[in-house]
Amino acid sequence: MDVEIIQTKDGSHTLYSRQFDEIYHSRNGAVAESQHIFVRNGLGACPGNVINVFEVGFGTGLNALLCWEYAESKNIRINYHSIELYPVSDKLIGQINYPDLVGHKEKFQQLHAAKWNETVTLSENFTLHKINGSVLEMLFPTSSINVIFFDAFSPEKQSELWTIEVFTKMYDILALGGILVTYCSKSYVRKNMQQAGFQIEKLPGPHGKRDMVRARKNL
Repeated sequence: MDVEIIQTKDGSHTLYSRQFDEIYHSRNGAVAESQHIFVRNGLGACPGNVINVFEVGFGTGLNALLCWEYAESKNIRINYHSIELYPVSDKLIGQINYPDLVGHKEKFQQLHAAKWNETVTLSENFTLHKINGSVLEMLFPTSSINVIFFDAFSPEKQSELWTIEVFTKMYDILALGGILVTYCSKSYVRKNMQQAGFQIEKLPGPHGKRDMVRARKNL
């Protein structure tokens, strides 16, 4: 996929896809957005010492890096699963500045060096399973995931990923009480989530965005 690096307002990099005419993170700050949506309001809402994560869109690996550090800092175990149809090239990954801003250069390199389509133990607190494929065709054990990071391109660019059918699949792979967090709070997206069975909660978004969504699988 034809992509280039751009800098966001908090100094961190993101990628711009010419194919989709879309950026991977908020222009107001890639790291700030990931911390707010996926770490603070995703992981932070999950109790217990073992958390199973499923991410739609591995992308630059930023969410995975922040979650690995979260696992180490809290001394919990995170089993991280992520699906990506268009892996980013090693050349671009080597130019992204996350290690300069948040540290953990070796961890960042290990995330991208990990083999696809198999589970890799990266530390006592963190395992990684990267899936090279499409969420539309994914087969996954049901009722085992505690939190989903729904970080696909926007509905305007990938409408096929924001349907009732996809959200039903997401609902099915969640454990009871599990949550899905996403940056998108459009009314028809929330309606599709509700049709799939989710209970919807609108939360304040990161800087530059009014809202985000946290959806829960009812107990």
